[in-house]
Amino acid sequence: MLFLVAALLLLGTVLGTAAFVPLPVTAAGATAIAAWLLVFAARERLARRRRRCQH
Repeated sequence: MLFLVAALLLLGTVLGTAAFVPLPVTAAGATAIAAWLLVFAARERLARRRRRCQH
């Protein structure tokens, strides 16, 4: 959960600076955050499936 909060704070920072940096830099940052969140969601889903199968 703490990692999710950190990701949202980072996203807010990136969006706040989006007006001051070039579009490619903003797009790269947004892509990196989106990829990190997708990996996090996939890991959580796999962990949940593993817990169900063991019980």
